[in-house]
Amino acid sequence: MTISFVRIDDRVIHGQLMTRWAKELPCDGIVAIDDAVAADPLLSQVMKGAVTDVKVWLFDADTAVAKLPKVIASDKKYFVIAKSPVTLQRICEAGIDISNLNGKINVGPMSAREGTVTIGNNQSVNPDEVAAFEYLSRLGHQIDFRLVPDASAYNWETAQKKINN
Repeated sequence: MTISFVRIDDRVIHGQLMTRWAKELPCDGIVAIDDAVAADPLLSQVMKGAVTDVKVWLFDADTAVAKLPKVIASDKKYFVIAKSPVTLQRICEAGIDISNLNGKINVGPMSAREGTVTIGNNQSVNPDEVAAFEYLSRLGHQIDFRLVPDASAYNWETAQKKINN
């Protein structure tokens, strides 16, 4: 297995990812997965420009399903970043194992939007995302809500209590 880190972040790729997470968990490359980002050449260029130290690939979910087996078979270590847990659910439903060396799915910012419930600092979820987190949790993935490496964290079970109140 050479996925070293899996993260959900509505900003996808940004400077903090490289200055904080990549120093904590070094990687050889980043695979970012989001249909809208992959379809937008300007946004893709901006995302790739945020990273200078490692190779970056931006895929839509279907392309990621085709390409991730090569990533997993590689000797190199890769971050896998998705904008939404729904995307990771799609990847897993297609038979891709996103287990990683970190042992967790890290959740960064998921900004408040219409129809969301706030579950933490800069972390809000809608019903589709709740269902995706439940699916990922049932697969045995530990969900770690943590914006940066040195911040306090909470897990999916704690988040569910906030949703159900």
